[in-house]
Amino acid sequence: MFEKSLRVYYEDTDAGGIVYHANYLKFMERCRCDWLLHLGFNVAELAVEQQLVFVVKEVNMIFHHPAKLFDDLRVTAEVLQVGKVRLELQQEVYNGEKLLCSASLKLASLDSLTSKMKAMPTELRQAMNL
Repeated sequence: MFEKSLRVYYEDTDAGGIVYHANYLKFMERCRCDWLLHLGFNVAELAVEQQLVFVVKEVNMIFHHPAKLFDDLRVTAEVLQVGKVRLELQQEVYNGEKLLCSASLKLASLDSLTSKMKAMPTELRQAMNL
């Protein structure tokens, strides 16, 4: 499981100082990008050098507790399944040990030029399965 730390800022919150629900998706996206970097794969380089991008096909989110201004959060990403073009992840957002939001995601890998499904490189799939 991969973890990323981040802090909640004004731009992440609504008028009441609570994290706006859509921003949890941004937090999770940042975690996934850093996870791929940790594995040795830069999403910008994948898009340019291998014409490979990831798109979210499906998200199921459950909001357990709110995050608030200046909370220090921990966002996790855990691989559930890796296929040639399909990736399933479980992601969670915590404040300390308190679970704030959980999500299951299905992603697909696409050709960045044609937007058609494209298989991930074998070395990327292998790295994700470790």
